Amino acid sequence: MNTPVIIWFRRDLRLSDNPALAAAVAAGAPVIPVYIDDIAQSPPMGGASRWWLHHSLVALDASLYGNLILRRGEPKKIIPEIMKETGASALYLNRCYDGYSVARDTEIKTALTDAGKAYHSFNASLLNEPWEITSNSGGPMRVFTPYWKKARARDFGALLSAPKNIKFHKIKSDDLADWKLLPIKPDWSGGLRHAWQPGEANAQKLTKEFLQDDLQGYADGRNIPGRDHTSRLSPHLHFGEISPRQIFHAVDIATAQNHALASDAENFRYEIGWREFSYHLLFHNPDLATKPLQPKFAQFPWLQNKKHFLAWRRGQTGFPIIDAGMRELWTTGYMHNRVRMIVASFLIKNLLLPWQKGERWFWDTLVDADHANNAASWQWVAGCGADAAPYYRIFNPVLQGEKFDPHGEYVRRWVPELADVPDKFIHQPWLLPQPPEHYPAPIIELKTSRDRALRAYKTLNPGDEI
Repeated sequence: MNTPVIIWFRRDLRLSDNPALAAAVAAGAPVIPVYIDDIAQSPPMGGASRWWLHHSLVALDASLYGNLILRRGEPKKIIPEIMKETGASALYLNRCYDGYSVARDTEIKTALTDAGKAYHSFNASLLNEPWEITSNSGGPMRVFTPYWKKARARDFGALLSAPKNIKFHKIKSDDLADWKLLPIKPDWSGGLRHAWQPGEANAQKLTKEFLQDDLQGYADGRNIPGRDHTSRLSPHLHFGEISPRQIFHAVDIATAQNHALASDAENFRYEIGWREFSYHLLFHNPDLATKPLQPKFAQFPWLQNKKHFLAWRRGQTGFPIIDAGMRELWTTGYMHNRVRMIVASFLIKNLLLPWQKGERWFWDTLVDADHANNAASWQWVAGCGADAAPYYRIFNPVLQGEKFDPHGEYVRRWVPELADVPDKFIHQPWLLPQPPEHYPAPIIELKTSRDRALRAYKTLNPGDEI
């Protein structure tokens, strides 16, 4: 009888287009599908992500007919323990790219190889490996457009079907309920349950619905938070319930059937490209979430105003588009991408609070909290990252609201105190003869805070004309 092999699920919680799973099954041996709650993971998973993980593991276990093995602890100890317990001869896994995971997996690979065990790793979460796209001199790239031009030209390969007739080797598993991934006291997850359905089947369903109903008009509609023109696939991508290759192939099929979708489809692919670029940056800069890519920003004169930070977190800043976004985030674990940029700019530039504080808050509250996307995006808005926005670009929350939510549909949905405010004042309710009684006044003055930010940024580049 063949000795079993281990397939270690991480950010690849699906059966289809899963190269590690396909290779493990193709080896012909019984497989031990394992998910490990890594207690040493750094940073630890946020609350919203843990909620998603619970439901995604339930879905994965069902697709594996109840054969998913759960263990909690340090993988570098648990993997050898399972191998000793079962006599397993090989470990199959799909690669992760954050600094902690790379170091952890390298240590495990070395230990297994020294012990005479096989270690097989694959790419399941990216179109290209982070090291495959290089500058003309052979180094990592720091500007998106030339990066994506090179990446987009590559062949991403054929999709892998979900393996059939998998032979399982059963061992003892933890009870998922004992991990306490779901919030209980208090249970703040009602909005998440209403907004999301984790799992591979739902990721496929959402992709199909998006391509049928919302891809047309995506290029313009994706900037309007009051409309449903975004794919909302980001948490499914983060947890690997669907792969970017599957999405690209589905988009290719949709555009082949309807050539009028070509422009919108390319805009959508472009967003997947930014995700790829963010992972490229993360792999080459493991401390992306804490350290500015541009060293001069380490000396930036940030403020430390706890009252302002709390008002921002709670959606009580007095600026409707900001407060709507922060309340959407708290309720659903998600925020529209355009609004993410607006609230990030407000925290960093109007409040002059460190971008790392915003990054950490998003990490805890987003269901799609992602090492690469989260850190790279915050650095981009702050102006200290790769391919960053000019530092003097400061989003005016009033003008942004008037441009992208002109009738206040988004604001009224998330800030019910303003439901009866006329469109003319929906983004400046303080101008009403009688401002809403239960809505706060602005915590800062926009022009004053903008001028303060520009003075602070100019300390980094004294000779710049602003």
